[in-house]
Amino acid sequence: MDLPSALQKLSIYRSRNTRASQETFDKGLLVLKGNGLKKLGDEGWAFLEQLALAAIDVGRLDIADRCLQLLTEKFPGSPRVDCLNGIRKEVTESPEAALAYYNQLLEADPVNVAFWKRKISVLRRIGRIDEAVDELIELLDTFYTDVEGWLELADIYSSCHQYTSSLQSLSHVLLLAPQNPFYVLRFAETAYTAGDVPLAIKSFLNVIDMADSDEDAPIEQVPSGFQVRAWLGIKLCSRRLLQERRLPSPSQTPVPEHLQLIDELATERLKTVYAGRDKSDKEAHEILEWLSRG
Repeated sequence: MDLPSALQKLSIYRSRNTRASQETFDKGLLVLKGNGLKKLGDEGWAFLEQLALAAIDVGRLDIADRCLQLLTEKFPGSPRVDCLNGIRKEVTESPEAALAYYNQLLEADPVNVAFWKRKISVLRRIGRIDEAVDELIELLDTFYTDVEGWLELADIYSSCHQYTSSLQSLSHVLLLAPQNPFYVLRFAETAYTAGDVPLAIKSFLNVIDMADSDEDAPIEQVPSGFQVRAWLGIKLCSRRLLQERRLPSPSQTPVPEHLQLIDELATERLKTVYAGRDKSDKEAHEILEWLSRG
């Protein structure tokens, strides 16, 4: 790949917040060796940050250190550069050393979210889950609108099989970002895992409603992506509720009306997804067989 193409691709990665570490490193190294840094102007500093992270990911610490040196010389005392140096320390030094570094940074800047989140990440990685949760709750008390923080808290609770607490965290996510179908889908799947089937099917149906509200989508299109997961969730829920209508709902969510029709529609939608697949597709075969059982 030539230098202009590499620069363009890396710019796209930055705008989309795409990690793609190996490809970013390969293209970034081409830019660095090809003296392309000068052509980037002020964008060059964002490029160096991007390349430093990719270099750390792929284990090329020599290149990461080169990027960090240039950034430190340009922006001495910059919190962003300090955070990058912390990530570098996480790779080569002990977790305790990394925690001490972040604690030192937080003493000087107690409300720096980036430092705080890196500290939480280290705590979680070394199994100090209670401390990670406490830190994350304190962070969210200060920065309530941090959607990523609520998602992280929900993920921690789910990993500890505390699904009710995970649902509570996700409910804050839905308040902050109600139009994101992926968050609604995650809430629905967590509700199903938690055993609140009525709440789960209601949420899965909301996901489908959100997809159907897309005016640009073709009428009667074959479901794809998150819609398939939502229809699978609807089918799982409707089948269970038809077998046992009095399943408990901790949230006191009522069972939807016309449950049989919902179940039939879910079956039809899923068949349109899987019936056209190659006969050698084991997953499709198993799902179609499962659907045939009612």
